[in-house]
Amino acid sequence: MGQGLSIANGTALAAKLDKKDYHVYALTGDGEHQEGQIWEAVMEAGHYKLDNLINIIDKNRLQIDGWVEEVMNIDPIVDKYKAFNWNVIEIDGHNMKEILEAFEKARNFKGKPSVIVAHTVKGKGVSFMENVAGWHGKSPVCEQMDKALEELGLQKKLDRDRLFKKADDYQAKVSVELEAKMPKFKKDYFWNKQPNMKVKMDPTRLGFGRALEEKGDDERIICLGADISGSIAISQFYEKHPERKRRFLSMGIAEQSGTGVAAGLAKEGKLPIFGTYGVFAAGRNLDQLRTTVCYGNFNVFIAGAHGGVSVGPDGATHQALEDLFQMCGLPNMHVSVPCDSIETKKATEFLLFNVKGPKFLRFAREATPIVTFDDTPFVFGEANIIRYRGEEQEFIHAFETMLSSQYKSENEDLAIIACGPEVPEAMRAAWILKEDFGIETRVVNLHTLKPLDKKTIIKAALETGTVITAEEHQVGGLGNWVSSAILEAKEIYKKPVLFGMIGVKDRFGESGQPWELIKEFEVSAEHIAQKAKELYDLKKSS
Repeated sequence: MGQGLSIANGTALAAKLDKKDYHVYALTGDGEHQEGQIWEAVMEAGHYKLDNLINIIDKNRLQIDGWVEEVMNIDPIVDKYKAFNWNVIEIDGHNMKEILEAFEKARNFKGKPSVIVAHTVKGKGVSFMENVAGWHGKSPVCEQMDKALEELGLQKKLDRDRLFKKADDYQAKVSVELEAKMPKFKKDYFWNKQPNMKVKMDPTRLGFGRALEEKGDDERIICLGADISGSIAISQFYEKHPERKRRFLSMGIAEQSGTGVAAGLAKEGKLPIFGTYGVFAAGRNLDQLRTTVCYGNFNVFIAGAHGGVSVGPDGATHQALEDLFQMCGLPNMHVSVPCDSIETKKATEFLLFNVKGPKFLRFAREATPIVTFDDTPFVFGEANIIRYRGEEQEFIHAFETMLSSQYKSENEDLAIIACGPEVPEAMRAAWILKEDFGIETRVVNLHTLKPLDKKTIIKAALETGTVITAEEHQVGGLGNWVSSAILEAKEIYKKPVLFGMIGVKDRFGESGQPWELIKEFEVSAEHIAQKAKELYDLKKSS
């Protein structure tokens, strides 16, 4: 978002430098023009007189959070482009004659880059989609698709059955490939596949939203949305409390400026919460976080939603897999990665009111297993120890959880140290290891990554001699911190500790269903258990 026009500039400049005769076309959105980089690119193109560049703006007036003019108005867009020395052509974006004429005019115009402002209707021609923001990020179900094709007059032009068969065949092929990659055990231990050990699922993002709804009466709290307010649940701050709407600031698609605004609010004693997808919350605005928020030690709460591959169909651009590298590396930053929606609610409340300074909360999109209770202990900065006690009707009752400071060693064979949604996977791995191999596992829920609970990590390494980290992140976001804590511990000098990491193996995410991606990227409980068994066997044979 916001990067395409800059790339187009570079391509057009290359043509000028090489004296090549071609035109470069960029397609941009009106909401996209809330990104600052767009205007840097607009300025550059005008400055270099890139008359071989044509930008087409799809001006449909809608973005995820609603009407562009209400979220963050970009008009008068025509006057703005003219001020940056562009040739501006306005058209009806649904009129093919006007479209072709506009392309012809733009190609022949000399001395300035050209922009075609195409006025369009989002969902044009489909009665239930026209001008409805909600269709921005979802696809229709079959019945809706059939109705849409009929209204568009395409029901006889598309071979619906052939396309569906192709999709079904591909899904069957992928399913076989995924299952072939999965480690095999005595039975299928996957979620809710057995008659017992059942779990309830709930998205961790809703824990964040519930905390804001419950605690939002504090007048110091200011929530800043970035066009995906409903998706990350930050909108729950005001949805049932319209009187709070004045304390909800819509920043549009402008993560860098939104971060700076949050810093300014914090400087004046407010409790700002800036939320967006983790890839943007940690990456797009990294310099602003480093130079302004962290260097100034401002009390800014950054909510990084949709962490990990379990986001699902949004794919590589929206799956945060590097955010822990970025956030944990910033001085003064506090980082929490809660394991389920209940713990997310607790972490949100604690960070908001009890942590002074920059703070980052990482949570997921998809519904994940609930593995804690309201009265499960949660102390920021101190890990929890989880022990499998035997099969129960409900998965959550098969485990005992306690603060690490209150736990005494039970001479476990190994420890799995996990954060976020990988904690339930680590618990499931402990179940597999005990039932299939009689291996006792200490699961460490490291819900706070910064400050790091080194004491618990070192204790686990000393008492078990085998440690595996599990993260829904590029390998090392959690694992590097844990391994360094072990290697630097004087208590462990000359004492062997076997160590392994489970995480995404230096690759980008892909689009797919959440549970498919957990398998594809080898971060499931089965993969954790397989790694644990390998290390256990190695220790026994040495």
